[in-house]
Amino acid sequence: MNKLINIAIDGPSGSGKSTLASMIAAHYGFIYIDTGAMYRTVGLYIQRKGFASDDKEAIVSVLPEINIDMVLMNGKGVVTLDGVPVGDEIRTPKSSMYASDVSKIPEVRAFLLDLQRDIAKRRSTVMDGRDIGTVILPDAQVKLFLIADDTVRAHRRYMELLEKGEKVTEEEVLSDMRRRDKNDSGREVCPAVAAKDAILLDNSGLSAEATFEKAKEIIDGVLAK
Repeated sequence: MNKLINIAIDGPSGSGKSTLASMIAAHYGFIYIDTGAMYRTVGLYIQRKGFASDDKEAIVSVLPEINIDMVLMNGKGVVTLDGVPVGDEIRTPKSSMYASDVSKIPEVRAFLLDLQRDIAKRRSTVMDGRDIGTVILPDAQVKLFLIADDTVRAHRRYMELLEKGEKVTEEEVLSDMRRRDKNDSGREVCPAVAAKDAILLDNSGLSAEATFEKAKEIIDGVLAK
């Protein structure tokens, strides 16, 4: 596959976007760009500054000093903050809400948009997020929108957090997820909704492997046209 291909994967929190995107990137030999990790990294920086997640004026004022980069390693984008790879600290429920809140700020989105698009212009890329197919890569050859029941998504995220040693309840994770879903889909700036030409994939009862097989079938079909 010699021509440049961009694949956009969108969907709500816990729908399995990152897992699917990394599997697709590995299969096709594309670069995986985790855009959500970029927003989480901005949120992490804001947390460390001690700002509230909705303090727009303070957040915008420090954007010029935030040094975020992406190092491509083994086909996967690794996000760094001040030259240091970010780890599980950006995956906590608190970081999830910070990411959701800062993503509503136009200046934050503009801050990251150029970087994301630049990578997609240079390399065949798989990106996942909440507005990839509508805003970041509107001309992507393949657009997938993952959906799943919120209780299923919350359980998945809860199990991930438990494995990482986080002390949370499944009820807390579900509550945070529902709040974030409402936040993301209802925001005025780039709401998290499916692109008109996106293909919906409901993976409520599917394993990661089964989700990948269905996605692969869709992608192969689109690229064969």
